[in-house]
This record gives sequence, structure tokens and C-alpha cells, in this order.
Amino acid sequence: MTVRTSKRTLYRLRGVPPSADAMFDALDADQLARVHADFDVIEHLGVPAVLVTGSFEQPVASWCDEIFRTTGVEVSRPVNRSAGLLMLAVDGEVYAIGYDQGFRLVPDRLKDHRFGLSFASRRVDPAKIRDLVSHTPGGGRTDITLIPSGASVWSLGIVEHAQIVRRLGGHLDNVPLTISRDNPAKLSSAEGGAGLRLRLGVEGTDLIADIRAIARVLREERPSPELEFVEHVVPVDDPGLLTRLESVLDDLLGQEPGGRIRAAVPADHWDDYTDARAFRSRINSSAAGRSTDDFDLDYVLCRARVQRAGTRVAALREGTVTLYRHSRADRADEIWASSALRWIEAEVSLDHHRFFLMDDQWYEIDQEYLKATHIHVERLITDTPSVDLPPWVLGDKERTYNESVPDQRPGYVSFDRDNVQTTLHRGNGVEICDLLSPDNVLVMVKRAKGSDALSHLFSQALVAVQTLRNSPEGRERFAEKVAAARQGRGLPEDFRPSKVVFAILLKDGTDLTVDALFPFSQVTLVQTARTLEAWGVQVEVVGIASTPPATTPKGLRRLAA
Repeated sequence: MTVRTSKRTLYRLRGVPPSADAMFDALDADQLARVHADFDVIEHLGVPAVLVTGSFEQPVASWCDEIFRTTGVEVSRPVNRSAGLLMLAVDGEVYAIGYDQGFRLVPDRLKDHRFGLSFASRRVDPAKIRDLVSHTPGGGRTDITLIPSGASVWSLGIVEHAQIVRRLGGHLDNVPLTISRDNPAKLSSAEGGAGLRLRLGVEGTDLIADIRAIARVLREERPSPELEFVEHVVPVDDPGLLTRLESVLDDLLGQEPGGRIRAAVPADHWDDYTDARAFRSRINSSAAGRSTDDFDLDYVLCRARVQRAGTRVAALREGTVTLYRHSRADRADEIWASSALRWIEAEVSLDHHRFFLMDDQWYEIDQEYLKATHIHVERLITDTPSVDLPPWVLGDKERTYNESVPDQRPGYVSFDRDNVQTTLHRGNGVEICDLLSPDNVLVMVKRAKGSDALSHLFSQALVAVQTLRNSPEGRERFAEKVAAARQGRGLPEDFRPSKVVFAILLKDGTDLTVDALFPFSQVTLVQTARTLEAWGVQVEVVGIASTPPATTPKGLRRLAA
């Protein structure tokens, strides 16, 4: 059976006019000579297209010398890796697809480094994330998470305003691609970073249709609400601001190292970094650069300091770091070369704002904090609650309300102030929940007149979930209470909380919205939700409806029980 699709990585190129001549001119002439490239202008696709083919040849594999020294056996085996690159212009945009080693022919300076990520944030299912790479600005830390079966994005512990997502992959959500056109129910996946890796049509017409479908998503759709944070940390594009930032960085490069500049690995070349056995850095020098067994940040910074003020950033941008697959660092061992500026990250302050350089791109890393918090809380508050709670009679105390729920909603159990005693939690013990729903959801109830009451509520949830997750004694004691309340029908033997509902009545029965929630409580709620979701516990926030108190014929309020 003929295969209709093939998994490939698609790049969108910037600054390349949509013509065959322009696409050819955009490529690196030295790189093309190295692979002994052949060229074909493709005319039957109906769009401008260029095909480049060649091979990366190595007469003697780098391991042959080591084998001889280890065994005394002379071995001479060549290495020959094919390379194919298809460049095509579709509706005015230029795209590139690499075959085998062909992706190495795409100059980094031409790649739209947010292309694949932007598509993934719009069409990857937030509940089925399989691959996520995030970077913490200023910390030099990259977190790589791989979950073959997929997981909710919120279970991965991402801090939206403080981390930059570099790559995102997962199951695709109903995109009209060739892979699903004949069978809409067929699952497919994508990984988005600088490039977009997914199954694309093999036939020319199918491939072009797939590219158009991808472009349509980017042009017409917004990111999924759950993944919108991916695009919160946006690159700085203002030319004047960029000039000022590079001036500050230039001054910083002229100083002795103080920890504000760190080494970084370019996001789209982690595999090359792990395969490399030698690194050569060359900064504004015609002599051979320095070679080590890892990227040498100290050498690069030393070379930057000796440059004239005002030229240091340019020297790094024009300088190179080359990776080799053998410690001898011969030309035949070369894996990849890039601008030296891509190998550093730096954090600078300007006008009370913080900016971060990563992969030769500046980001402002504080500006979206409140927006990210607002959106996260908005996601947590639902108008369609999974629990069925009766209205709260205004004037009733919290305990009165909780004790009234089982009478009005069969299957609910009240555990308000019915605490669980453990060796760790002596004295008052742990209040596991105010209400337990028929399907064993922990419901935390609070009438909130201020942020302190809600802070207590959120802390209660963390302690309760920790107890049920980590304390066999706590689980046993709670299970005994549930079995007694339900007359023998207790919790499943392997019970762990999977969902927490915060049920809130605001002062005077105000509708629960993001704007009505106290600002400090918004921050605390988001922190609590991130922690619980990282533990695999869903979080839902619902407003409790209210009703006026009953009155006597004389107009007196009904006294609370």
C-alpha cells in the first residue's frame, strides 16, 4: 500500500522573496559547496519551488582511528549522509522541508523561530501534551518533559509568566491535513518549535494543501485558552528598544564576568550538542579558534572584552561556534556551526523593566505577569460546575450551610470540622474537605469577606491533598469516616484525590468572577492550582448562588441555626 504521508519538519523562512532565484540566493554558498549540491527548479507544482540535493561525506569515519588504537585492527569505513532540501513559496510565504540531513542546509538566520510553536499553541490538544521544553530566564535551566501517552498541560507545573516555552508537542485537535482528510477520526500529532514536525502529504498537491491548512490556522485562529500563555512572553520588536538593549549588553560584555551572562544551547540543536565531542569558538579572529570538549563561555567572554566598545555584540553575532563529532575537530567531523551570540543568554534591566536575551532574541519577561494570572483564574472559574450545590441562605453561617447540603443533595457528605487525626497532624488534625461529593470530589467551601479567608481555604486544600497522597494513616482514617457516614460504602482501596472544587460565596452574594476576586487571592489561587495540578489533581472554582433569608411576618430575618 502506498504511503500517503511522511513525518517531516516544516520551516517558515523570513525575509526570502517568493521566487526560485531568491530561494537559491538565500542559501549558504560554502555549505552548498561542502555537500556538492545539485539544484533543480520544480515547475509542475504550481508554486515556485527549488530542490537541493547533496551529501555530507567523510572518507574515514571518526571512530576508525580509535578502533585501531584499541584493537590494533586497521579499519577504514567512510560516512556518507544524504541531504535533500525542498524550498517552496506558497501564497507569498517561503517554506523549507529537509530530508535526512537536508535540514542542516537551512540557515538559522532565515528561520521563523516561533512558527512551529505558534501552530502547536493553536491546535495541539491541551489535555494530551506529549512533549514540552521550557526555559527559565536568568536561571540557565531548561526542563524537558516527555509523556508518550499525553497529559494535561497544567499537570506539568508550568509557571506561565516565568518560563519561556521552547517546544510543544502533542495530539492534534481536528486539523484538515492529509493524514486525517480521509479518516477524520484518525489521531495525529505535531511537535512545534522553530520548525513544525508532523505528518505531511507526500504528493505535491497534498503537501501544498497541508501547508495552506497550517497557514490558515496561524492566520485565522487564536491560541487555545489553556495554551495562550505560550505566546505571552513575546519577542521585543521595537527597533529603538532593541538598539538600547544591545548597547546595555555591549557594556556588560566589556566587564568582568559577574554571572549575568550564562552559557546556553540553541533550542533547535540539543541533539547536535549531545553528539558533539569538540567545540571550536572563533570571535573576530582569522586564526583558528579555540577548541575544547564543551562550549567555552569563558573564552567567548574574554574575546568579547578585548573588542572595542560598541562592537562587542556585533563580534559575537558574527563570530562562530562549531560542533564536531570527534575530538580531533577536523573539517570532515563538523556537525554544525552557528553564531556565537546564540550560545549565551543575558538578563538586563532598563527603565524598571527586565529583558532577557536568548537565541539572539530579546524578550521582556515581566510584562505579562498580571495578564497570565488573570487568564489562569478565568480558566479555573467555571459557569458549568461539576458539583451540584444548593444556594446559600444569606445570613447562614458556613457550618450551617455545609450541614444542610446532604439534606438537599443526597449523596453528599459534610466533613466540616470533622478532622482527621494522624501522627503528623495531632491536636486539631486535618480538615480533609467541607463536603465530599457522590463521586468523591473534595469540595472546599468558604464565605469570603477578604483575601485572608481564601488563603486559608487554599492552604487547607494543599494540606488535605498531601495527607491523602502521602500518608497511609491519613487515608485510612478518612476512609473510616467516609464508610461510617455512608453506612458502610467507603472509598475505593486505591483512592487518591483527583479533583478539588473551591466553592466560594463572596460577601453579600456577589457573582464570582475574576474581577470580583481579591487580587491577592488571584495570585494565591494560581499558585495553589499549579501545585495541585502538578500532582495530577484537577482544580475547579465555582461560585455558590445565594438566596435572601426567610423573614417573619414582622420582617425579622430568620436566625441562623
